[in-house]
Amino acid sequence: MPTGSARLCSSILVLIAMSTTACQETAGPGAGPDPASLMQPDDWIVARAYDPLRRVPEDFFVDELAGTPRSYSLHHITDLSDSYERCTDSFDAASRWEAEDHAQRKVRGVYVGARENERYFEFVREMSYEADIGNAGGVTWPGFARVFKCSYVRRDGADRHLRDGYAGVLGEKPLTIETVRDFAEYLWQFAFFPSANATVLETFSDESPNALQHTLRVAVLLRGTEGRCDRIDVFDWTYTANRADGSVQQHFDRRRQLESELVNGRARLCATSAQ
Repeated sequence: MPTGSARLCSSILVLIAMSTTACQETAGPGAGPDPASLMQPDDWIVARAYDPLRRVPEDFFVDELAGTPRSYSLHHITDLSDSYERCTDSFDAASRWEAEDHAQRKVRGVYVGARENERYFEFVREMSYEADIGNAGGVTWPGFARVFKCSYVRRDGADRHLRDGYAGVLGEKPLTIETVRDFAEYLWQFAFFPSANATVLETFSDESPNALQHTLRVAVLLRGTEGRCDRIDVFDWTYTANRADGSVQQHFDRRRQLESELVNGRARLCATSAQ
């Protein structure tokens, strides 16, 4: 007969073996846990949400204008309803749309030039402002207007004001996870969001035989009234692209809600309520 100690060790070994087998059956050989099912600790989320210097992860897609030394404005040429960004593979058509768009804008500027890459045409104007408007060092600063290339993405019918639903059709064949990732992270920079209060905590990708997926995990900080805690809503903003036709669907899902506060300049948790 085994001793009590031996029986205990034997039971532990059986439990470990059962646990290992279950994990192998669930995840498959060499697979790890789904990143979307995991969540960083609450205090980590709170610290990131209040940090003005860490609005996106280190490996996040960075727009080409991020290093521009002067203040600037940037917009995409839209349809007449302002619901989606227009696209063309013709420089002449893009130039005409930019001129028409510029003519009806309240602030106008002098045409400087144009450039293009595999994603869009870009037109630059030196915009004229009143001396006391904005944060410009002078009375002018550059304005950039972009027109997507249809070979990159068609956004016809994609309502740019929404965070759920149809997001366009990517043109790359065969479609890669890198393209889906860059598309999702590019759009983040031009989303209708209170950017001063929104932070991309982390991002992760996934794929299946039929789809490619990229998720932005976002924290939105809502300041509380005097005497009340602030609120942090954590969302997953997921873009799913169909491998066959490149069509993209976006889904905005709340994952968690936290209550937090700043005490002597340090962020801390008030209370939590997982959603």
